[in-house]
Amino acid sequence: MRIHEYQAKEIMRSFGVRVPEGVIIDHADEASNACKGVKGPPWVVKAQVHAGARGKGGGIIVCCDANEVLEAAKAMLGRSLVTVQTGSEGVKVRKVLIEECIDIFSEFYLGVVIDRAHAKPAMIFCPAGGMEIEEVTAVKPELIWKEYIYSGIGLMPFQTRNLVYQLDRLTSGDSIKKLRSVMSSMWSVFSSCDCSLLEINPLALTTGGEFIALDAKMNLDDNALYRQRKMFELDAGVEKDPSEAIADAYDLNYIRLNGSIGVMVNGAGLAMATMDLIKAAGGEPANFLDVGGGANEEKITKAFEIILKDRRVKAILVNIFGGILRCDVLARGVVSAAEKNGVGVPLIVRLEGTNVAEGKKIFEESGVEFLVAQNLLEAAELVARQVSGEN
Repeated sequence: MRIHEYQAKEIMRSFGVRVPEGVIIDHADEASNACKGVKGPPWVVKAQVHAGARGKGGGIIVCCDANEVLEAAKAMLGRSLVTVQTGSEGVKVRKVLIEECIDIFSEFYLGVVIDRAHAKPAMIFCPAGGMEIEEVTAVKPELIWKEYIYSGIGLMPFQTRNLVYQLDRLTSGDSIKKLRSVMSSMWSVFSSCDCSLLEINPLALTTGGEFIALDAKMNLDDNALYRQRKMFELDAGVEKDPSEAIADAYDLNYIRLNGSIGVMVNGAGLAMATMDLIKAAGGEPANFLDVGGGANEEKITKAFEIILKDRRVKAILVNIFGGILRCDVLARGVVSAAEKNGVGVPLIVRLEGTNVAEGKKIFEESGVEFLVAQNLLEAAELVARQVSGEN
């Protein structure tokens, strides 16, 4: 689950990380009063959306007086903000954060991520703050400093020293102490809130010698939300893809991708294998929808309807290995959705496992047009050919 910058900053503040003073508004006519409550001018107006690169898209504006703040809020609120991370359709801005400006001496990057290769969290510190960390990694990987953290032990003092003492421009003992304190607080937030990612970019060192988080990104591990009840209240859900929101309501796993092939499977491993083979065959998945192992007919119907409503989809592959989810249940669900909504694109079906004969019979007697694949490789090649026109 992702939360907004202003929400992440409030959480960081509660753990002792300094953040700029600010006020969140959702109507432009609140801007003037907001300015009265925030130190300035100047002020910074920041669109609150789940996307990075906001500055380059016009989502972060420095304003020298209250009128500029008002105009900036009007320009953002209710409009779609397009960045390199949103796609061409952009994301609607529903809230903006009005913050005090900070007198910056230098900037850093500080983050905690799950390093999958090492199967443990890693704290990343970089002296090139304010830049995209991916860009720094590609261009100057020697500036990416890491410390791997054993969750059962936590971030140790020697590790913060290892990171800080690689800098060549922090000579003040007080600054070193404050920076190490920020690192310790970051680990406390990450571990206490079950984060999957926590990032400050940039972390500013002010001319007064203070470290302040100018931006914040915080993702929470969905698997741990059962013990992070308060975090649910932070998720308005308004920025979710509509299909993803419907899938969530039916306990389906839907992931939107950028291709033109709809993929319905049961099980994450089968989903990965199916997408790999589709791509190997020259196709590009538009999504994958995992109905899970115990889906009933109603869930199958709703899952297929979600794929049918995606206008980017030029062909659909239903790839099911029947176990607890029987093939006949799957077939009835798909046929129900097809009869109700119609299927205007080629449908390829590959069934194996429990009650496969019954499932195929339901398809054959349904009147729904479909193509049968005998195995996964054939299914992937068949659906890729349908999209490319090489029938």
